[in-house]
Amino acid sequence: MKNRNLQNSDNWATPSYLYDELNSEFDFDFDPCPINESAITPDNDGLIIDWGVRNFINPPYSRTLKEAFVKRAIEYSQGGALCVMLLPVSTSTVLFHDHIMPNAKDIRFLRGRVKFEGVNTFGERVTNKSGMHDSMIVVFGGRVEKDFK
Repeated sequence: MKNRNLQNSDNWATPSYLYDELNSEFDFDFDPCPINESAITPDNDGLIIDWGVRNFINPPYSRTLKEAFVKRAIEYSQGGALCVMLLPVSTSTVLFHDHIMPNAKDIRFLRGRVKFEGVNTFGERVTNKSGMHDSMIVVFGGRVEKDFK
C-alpha cells in the first residue's frame, strides 16, 4: 500500500508524446500550467494571468487547484477560447457532474495510465510515475476537428 503521508507534489509534466499529439490537433498558443520548479509568482500564476486563445492545461491535481483551473477554463471557453485539459478521471464528483459534463465539448478517456515526468518524494527526477487515477482529455470551447487516438 502506498504511504499517503509522503510529501506529494503538484509539479508533474505532461509526457511529450501526449502533448505533441494534442498540439498537432489543436495548435496550442499557451500553457497556464507549465512545469515550474520555482516559486509561483503573480507573473506566472495561471489562475491570475491572462490565457491564450488555444490553451493546453495540465493543472495541479490537488483538489482546490484542479477545481480552480477547470472553472477558469470553462470561463475562458465561454469567452471564445479553446481549453484542452488533461485531468484525472473522477466521474462521481460534483466537479465532473456540475461543471465538466455540462460544459465540455468533448471528453476522451485515455487507455492506460499516463506516466508523468517530475521529481518523486525522494528528490529523484523520474519519467515513469503514473497518477492514482486514469486520465481524460476534456475540451472546452473551440472546434473538435478529428478523433484522438
